[in-house]
Amino acid sequence: MAVPYQDYYEILGVSRDATEKEIKAAYRKLARKWHPDLHTGKMKQEAEEKFKQINEAYEVLSDPEKRAKYDRLGSSWRAGQDFEPPPGTDVHFYATGDFESGFRSGFSDFFELLFGRGTRFGRTASAWGPRRGQDVESEIELNLEEAYRGTVKTVQISSGTVCPECGGAGLSGRSFCAQCGGTGTLPDTRTLEVKIPPGIQEGSRIRLKGQGGEGLGGGPRGDLYLKVRLLPHPVFTVKGSDLETEIVLTPEQAVLGDKVTVSTLDGPVTVTVPAGSRAGTKLRLRGKGLPGKDGARGDQFVRVIIDIPASLSEQERRLYRQLKELREKA
Repeated sequence: MAVPYQDYYEILGVSRDATEKEIKAAYRKLARKWHPDLHTGKMKQEAEEKFKQINEAYEVLSDPEKRAKYDRLGSSWRAGQDFEPPPGTDVHFYATGDFESGFRSGFSDFFELLFGRGTRFGRTASAWGPRRGQDVESEIELNLEEAYRGTVKTVQISSGTVCPECGGAGLSGRSFCAQCGGTGTLPDTRTLEVKIPPGIQEGSRIRLKGQGGEGLGGGPRGDLYLKVRLLPHPVFTVKGSDLETEIVLTPEQAVLGDKVTVSTLDGPVTVTVPAGSRAGTKLRLRGKGLPGKDGARGDQFVRVIIDIPASLSEQERRLYRQLKELREKA
């Protein structure tokens, strides 16, 4: 049986080597643009057809098994051509009494030729059995002290819950589900308490098992992954597991040396500034940085800044002139 070939990559506007993230982004953009509820009159009918094509393309390309099976057809096919499975391939036509009597799912003949009657949008979830929900990624912002000491953060996660009207199918009978608008999901916001372990680093991921997307057909939820992003700190700059900070010295402190108080994550400490310290000199405080991947703490580097007084008394000016004369005679 020959049917019109569907170029799912062209429908979503992505390349054949597109990543899962690129496919998802393209789908969301097009689904928003062609959602039937956003159109009226003649455009509504066109939007419904476009929306079905977009959903069908995403159904295939977002599923690794379906995408692999589709890719085995090769890249030589083009939309508009009639497709008929070559002899000896693993592509079979799935005919049922429903199909022969004229019942149509939300998918094209091409899709049903490859994969059978429906799936996420054209078939009930129970027909496929339980399906695990998608993993979800988000960010969590921490200040440096929270990352160093650990804490408990309350976060709000915006996700989707399976539409109770259509069970995630997106279709009700032969029309789009009125409750979810054909998307299969309804917006949902959840509040979670997240335990942050001490010493977590920028870019680390915290896994919350079973807090991701809702499963279909009674399947388990996916997982939620929170990527750690450290907020800028008013005192410290993070360099891997090391920290950098600054101390401001007067000229006489830099020349003669001094003992000064420096802030660390463990509290203030007294640091000896060597005599003759120049601007830009870095003093090293061993083990005052952040815990590294091996558990050992990094160091804290204190950069010297020399502050030239903006206003001087007459006596101070006289002493600076005397110092200048001494250096000129040396």
